[in-house]
Amino acid sequence: MKNTLFEDYLGPRLPRQVQLNRVKNVIEQELTPLQREVVLAYYFQGQNICRIAESRGVNKSTVCRTLHRAEKRLRRCLRY
Repeated sequence: MKNTLFEDYLGPRLPRQVQLNRVKNVIEQELTPLQREVVLAYYFQGQNICRIAESRGVNKSTVCRTLHRAEKRLRRCLRY
């Protein structure tokens, strides 16, 4: 006998579009302008850390730290 109550149950995950909207909102509202710029350049424009550092005129460790802090903030904001 088939249990119809859980036939199309997807688990505790939200639909993909809802997840994408949440990520977009957090990037726009919760990150600093510098963090936002680094995240967009790295993940969405496909630039590497050396290229981002060169274009901003900073050391690559600065870009790495900024990216790490942005990722940490994204995880914290998207946890709930």
